This record gives sequence, C-alpha cells and structure tokens, in this order.
Amino acid sequence: MFNRCANVWRRRRVSGDRSSLTSHPKGPRVVPSSGSAFGWATGLAVGCLASAIYWRRHDEQSSSDNGEHKTDIPLLEQFGLPDAGLHTRQYAGHAVGFNQARRTPRWVAEHITSTKITGPANRKNMKFKADPSIQPHFSAFNEDYLGSGWSRGHMAPAANCKYSQDAMRETFFLSNIVPQNNENNSGFWNRLELYCRSLCSRFDDVWIISGPLNLPQKIDGKDCVHHYVIGKSDVAVPTHLFKVVLAGRSGGRSLCLGAFVVPNEPIGYTPKLTDFQVSLSELEYKTGISFFPKLRRGSWQDLCSVDGCQLMNFHDMECYIAERKLAATRSVHELDNIMQRLVEKGVEPHNGLLTKYKTKKEELLQRFQK
Repeated sequence: MFNRCANVWRRRRVSGDRSSLTSHPKGPRVVPSSGSAFGWATGLAVGCLASAIYWRRHDEQSSSDNGEHKTDIPLLEQFGLPDAGLHTRQYAGHAVGFNQARRTPRWVAEHITSTKITGPANRKNMKFKADPSIQPHFSAFNEDYLGSGWSRGHMAPAANCKYSQDAMRETFFLSNIVPQNNENNSGFWNRLELYCRSLCSRFDDVWIISGPLNLPQKIDGKDCVHHYVIGKSDVAVPTHLFKVVLAGRSGGRSLCLGAFVVPNEPIGYTPKLTDFQVSLSELEYKTGISFFPKLRRGSWQDLCSVDGCQLMNFHDMECYIAERKLAATRSVHELDNIMQRLVEKGVEPHNGLLTKYKTKKEELLQRFQK
C-alpha cells in the first residue's frame, strides 16, 4: 500500500521537476516559496495516508470475498454432513453399492474366472442374514421376505464363489439380495447367470454388475414409477433387474460387453436374451450409474454379436436342475421321483444325467444295506 504512495510521490516529483524546467507560456518561470512547498508536501503526505487506508480496506474486502467466509466451513460441518451410506462395501468375492432408503443393493459387482466358479465351497448350512456392516435402521431382514410372495434373489450368485466358502457365505448377506419373482429367479435370471459362468470357458476374465431398477409405467395415461414394498422394513420390490457383462481375454484384449434389462416377472423360454439387450448409455441413463468408468467408451465389441448370448433351452435347463437335485437327494424314492418328473414334462434325460442317476442310486442302495 505504501508502495502505491511512493509511486504517486515519484510521479508528482517528476512532474514538478519538469514544470520547474519549463518556462510558463505567459510569463517567467515560477519558483514556489518555502511556505507553499511545505503546504504542498503536507498535502501529499495526508493524501498518501488516506490512499494507504483505502487500499488496505480494499485488500481486506477482496480477501474476504475470495475466501467466501472460510471460517464458516468448520461450523457447517461441526455435527457432520448428511450420510446416505453411498460408499462402496467390499467383500471377499463381490462389492456392493447399497441403497439405504430401499434396503437393497443399488449395484453389485463381481469378477469371475474359470477357477473361481469351481471348487469345494457349497451352499450347505448357508443362511440368509442381515449384513452386519449395515445399521439395522437401514437394513432388510429375513422376516421382511417371509410370507411376502417374493423370493430372496441374489445379485452376485452363490455359485460364482465356489472357490471360497467365505466368499459364498457373504453372498447370503441381504445387502446382496432383492425381492425377486420366484419364477424369474429360478428361470430366466438363473439361465442368464448360467450363461455368464459359461463365458469363463471362452474368455479369461468376466466382470459382472447387477442390480435392481424401478422404471416408469403407464398409469391412467401418465408415466409413473410404481413399486411394491415388503415387510416392516419397507424393502423396495424392483420392477426390473439389470446386468452388465464385460468379458475379455488376458491383458484386457478383445473386450466384449452386453447390457440387459429384465422385467421382474415370469419369463418363459420363448424370449431371447437379445430381446432384453440395451445400450450401455441407455442403462447408465436409467440407473444414474457410470459402469466401468475407467474403460474407454466404444473400446469393446458387442457381446451378443461375438458370442451369441444363447441361454439354455427348456430341455437342457430341466436336465441341469434335475442333475443338481440328484446330487442333494438322500433316498432312492426321492431319486426316482426326480427322474419321473422329467418324464412327465416330456424331457428325455441325456446320457450324462442317466449315468449320474445310476451312480447315485447304487451309492444310496449300498448305504442303506450297510
């Protein structure tokens, strides 16, 4: 601030010097008296002081404006800012973005390989339970699902974690579960999960992101988001489910991506998976989620164009279900009933299933003979 005054003094001094060296146009050069010089100097000093005060106040005001009341920020956060629990929750085999308001995941991410989907882990003694990392006030509970008419649908399937009992156990946390139509859960959605696992035989790495959606529907001619809630916790029932699948070979080569939106309702064997395919940008718009944000847009091929996106047909799916039931059965009577139901559905067991049936029957007969 005093530098400004010094500059003013220098400018005036130079100006005064020049005027003293220049003759007055209408008379001789005027030399100021000592009294007038003293008055001039006093006036300059007072002006300089006033200027210094002005610029100091100006700088303080500018500093206050630029800081935007920085001293208020600690007070704003004194008791904490709102927390919606949007941080990512990491588990042994999956990650979750949880929606505390709806008591369901917003998204669930997985990475699977051929080694992860095989192994000794099994569902025996597995139980659905509330996620201990979520406050009870924001959690769903088994009681919310019981008697609701909706099944507990995995977003990250337990079968994707056969490499680790702990990883499989954590898929039964209700933070990984949504209310799902029973037939959809065991039918079309199950077939989609099986297709994702089958990709591990053709690709080195498969990334999957799944979650619930509530999309607008026409009600009285108007677009309206309408969904049910279940239980005392008001767990939101989604109208749709989504799944994004990214498959690639080692080193991130030959990436293929497919995005799908499936209604949360019974779907038979007639519709194809491609009937529910959407663009990634459309799904991002509907969910408000950026999928694979570190992946350059358009750097992938269409999964269904490259791999076909063929789900199991009715015959193969029924044989697959029967095969799983055979492995868990404990009596010959129950074993025969499984095969009888296949015949009633018009399904002819393939040779692999017949072999497993005979092996299991011999095993049970020997066990009972002992």
